[in-house]
Amino acid sequence: MDARDAVQLIAPAVRPGERWADLGAGGGTFTIALARLVGPTGAVHAVDRDASAVRALEALARASGNGGAVIVVQHGDLAQPLDLPPLDGVLIANALHFVDARAQAGVLRRIADGLTSSGRIVVVEYDNRSPSRWVPFPIPLARLTDLAREAKLAAPEAIGSRRSTFGGSMYAARIAAQ
Repeated sequence: MDARDAVQLIAPAVRPGERWADLGAGGGTFTIALARLVGPTGAVHAVDRDASAVRALEALARASGNGGAVIVVQHGDLAQPLDLPPLDGVLIANALHFVDARAQAGVLRRIADGLTSSGRIVVVEYDNRSPSRWVPFPIPLARLTDLAREAKLAAPEAIGSRRSTFGGSMYAARIAAQ
C-alpha cells in the first residue's frame, strides 16, 4: 500500500487542521497519508517502538511531500501510556494486532481518554485473518465491535476497505470517543 491508497482508506475520518497520532507508524505510509489530509495547519505525531522505524520516520518528517503538516516523531509503544497532547484522532494501522488480545480493549480505552471530546480512533486491520507471527492477535471487524463495547466506546463504523497485498482484505473503521 502506498500513501495514496492510505489516504483513500482513511479520508472519511480526517479533517484539515486537526492533530492526529499514528501509533505503530512503522515506515510512515499512514503518517504521510495523515499529513496530507490534515494539511499545513495540522499536525501528526508518529509513534513507533522500533528504533529503526523511528529513524525512518525522522527522515520522513524532514522530507518534503508531507502536505505541509508538522510531523512530530516519538519513540513509544502503543500498548503503554504515551506522552501526547490532546488529539482529534488516533490512527492504529496494522498495529493493534500486536497487542495481546486480553489487553486490546484496555489500550483502546486509554487511547480514547487522550482524545478531545469530538475525537475518534481509526483502526485499520485485516479482516478474517488467521493468527500468524505477522498478525499474532487478529482483529476482524466483528471483534473490533466487541472490543469497542468492552472499552465503553461507540460501535465502530466501517469507512473503507481494500484488498490486501498479503491476501484477504483490510478494513478501516472509525470509533467515536465517548
